[in-house]
Amino acid sequence: MAQARDSSILASSLWMILISLVLFFLPAINGLIGGWVGGYKAGSAGRGVGAAVLPSIVVGAALWIMLASYGRPLLGFFGGMAVGLWALISSVSLLIGAAIGGVMAPDRSGLRL
Repeated sequence: MAQARDSSILASSLWMILISLVLFFLPAINGLIGGWVGGYKAGSAGRGVGAAVLPSIVVGAALWIMLASYGRPLLGFFGGMAVGLWALISSVSLLIGAAIGGVMAPDRSGLRL
């Protein structure tokens, strides 16, 4: 029998972003549902939280690169860190949902208790 595999962290992160955007009209619930689905797809709580943190890191790095290309690398570094931290803090429900979804994911290691 074929063994079920975990989704990649990138795919789980994309699920989180897509569901959060589709449910934009439910402010706290959209992150919770998106995080739950992404965490479930990731397969564990640790991978789910990692997938939830990934977008904030990408946004912060992208802002730093953009400002560095305009000759302001120090401003870009601090701006990127601030925006990345803001994105991480503002998506608390996404982090909580990712942890819950990861815990609820079936054991995919092939071991049966």
